Amino acid sequence: MSAIFDDPARAAAVAVARTRVEAGMVIGLGSGRAVSALVDVLASKWPGRPLLRAVAASTTTAARAEAAGIELVELDDGLQLDLAVDGADEVDHRIDLIKGGGAALLREKLVLAAARRVVIVAEASKYVERLGSRHELPIEVVRFGWPQTRRRLLALLPTATRRVTQAGEPVVTDEGHYLVDCAVPAGDLGALAASVKATLGVVEHGLFLGMADEVILGRPDGSVRLLRRQG
Repeated sequence: MSAIFDDPARAAAVAVARTRVEAGMVIGLGSGRAVSALVDVLASKWPGRPLLRAVAASTTTAARAEAAGIELVELDDGLQLDLAVDGADEVDHRIDLIKGGGAALLREKLVLAAARRVVIVAEASKYVERLGSRHELPIEVVRFGWPQTRRRLLALLPTATRRVTQAGEPVVTDEGHYLVDCAVPAGDLGALAASVKATLGVVEHGLFLGMADEVILGRPDGSVRLLRRQG
């Protein structure tokens, strides 16, 4: 668990997120370092075996949760999650998000949509005045004909670059799709989200608008800033 404390901001946010999880819950777990840290903390919260069931949004998170003794369940049509916890690449004052830096945005959005309550755990450095000001918008696209999908996206967005690994190979999501990272233009993000989603070849985009209920932002000094959706 030592890696949790390498970043005081992340450790502070995770410590608060831990208090949102209660025994007996069925929770959703996104991906990223903050979620991995939370899984480790939850394993120590109930020694022996965490009293939780969880749906994991990525294979990496699933493996970590299973190793921690958390029972994994499928996201079927009869299941509503009590709580979903995930990270974010950017957060604005409306607690809208950009996600997908970890290449799991489709599964993450499915998990968050199935939860009664969504809590986002991040460092305070992820807070921005405008989404897209520091991080590009990830868009998950089908592999077949992806250059044509990219061409369509360029009619809506300033840039669209297929994500590759350090070795130069295309990044492939858990669902077998490619990712295209795009600059975000100024303007109505709701309208942009609808236009991107309607683009032929697009599976899902990394704009998570109106999905979070609470954002826990950890600061380097170990304090936290809480943002909650109004209304």
